[in-house]
Amino acid sequence: MTTEAQAGGSKTPAAPTTAAEAKILIGAIVNNHFGVLTRVAELFAKRCYNIESLVVGVTDDPNYSRMTIVAMGDDYIRDQIVKQLSKLYDVHRVDVIPDEQASVREHMLVKIYVSGSTNAALTDAINDFGAKVIDFSPESITAEVTGDAASNDRFVEKVKPYGVLEICRAGAQALYRGARCL
Repeated sequence: MTTEAQAGGSKTPAAPTTAAEAKILIGAIVNNHFGVLTRVAELFAKRCYNIESLVVGVTDDPNYSRMTIVAMGDDYIRDQIVKQLSKLYDVHRVDVIPDEQASVREHMLVKIYVSGSTNAALTDAINDFGAKVIDFSPESITAEVTGDAASNDRFVEKVKPYGVLEICRAGAQALYRGARCL
């Protein structure tokens, strides 16, 4: 692709286009002690990379935690995130988990307004998504929903007409499919 230069009509190359941003799913094994999460978040903030989702929990060995991080970026940003995370003392392993090799789930709690006339229809909607009612009061139902992000989004859209009072959504949790481990 070329553009006409203003003087002389010569052709110069157009500025290169950047690769489309895509979801980056990263798994990391880190030391399980104070300050590690701060250092990881600081790494992203210093480089102006946004963390879309971050889940951290202790592993079967209490000395280590597993992080699942979702960010957006092109190949360059993905490579930089991995390189920079790998340099941190408390990070023992970092992997980009390709979508096709990942089992990914999100957990969500949704508090929904109820009235006597909507209880049955709302309960049916909750059951249709394989969700569980974990709290029920005369004014609201709290549903626990686990699924991929798109399924959870569809659930929220389905129950919006009833009146969503509150949502608490955890980030993505991911493991490799099959026998491969982080």
